[in-house]
Amino acid sequence: MNIQLALDRLPWNDCFKIVHQTEAYIDWIEIGTGVIKEYGMDIVRQMKREYPDKVLVADMKTCDAARAETIQAFGAGADVTTVMAFASDASIQAVLETAEEYGKKAFVDLLNVREKQRLKELDKLGIRSASLHIGKDMQQEGSGDSDYYKLLQAFPHWEVSAAGGLQADTLYKIKDARPDVIIIGGAITKSEDPRQAAEQIRLEADRL
Repeated sequence: MNIQLALDRLPWNDCFKIVHQTEAYIDWIEIGTGVIKEYGMDIVRQMKREYPDKVLVADMKTCDAARAETIQAFGAGADVTTVMAFASDASIQAVLETAEEYGKKAFVDLLNVREKQRLKELDKLGIRSASLHIGKDMQQEGSGDSDYYKLLQAFPHWEVSAAGGLQADTLYKIKDARPDVIIIGGAITKSEDPRQAAEQIRLEADRL
């Protein structure tokens, strides 16, 4: 399993400081939506310059103006971008086509989408990478359960990432789902010792 470090709700300098502390234990770096809104594509460019060998995710959460936003992300150096599952089929198709043009990858974010019909539609559109995502506000409500992470078992040909307040002692929730990528945010970025937190998560992930 790859570990994706999600940099959300952080100042510019803290983003780079935390990546520097944890780079030995992470595989993918995510520039979170809030950070992109604050600093734009400049932080995506700088992160790629400093860590060219890491997979860089720009969490654009695109839902409209899809081709333009996808070009922005890839043009700044992102290897992966995201598009919302509730976006129009036209928007999702535009993201997929642009990703193919650039030789990059697009994950569809399944935030608040569980309907089997929509998943089948996404499959027909050509989606092959998806993120199981329990959002920040939903986490605070206590929403989300282990069964949620099994949602895509009917799509074994999809590459799957899992996000939702996961920590070292809650990774058991995704054991049966066996995602390809585990997205970790606050468990590392809010830790007093991000390096140690990342190391512990790496150890737990390798045990799954």
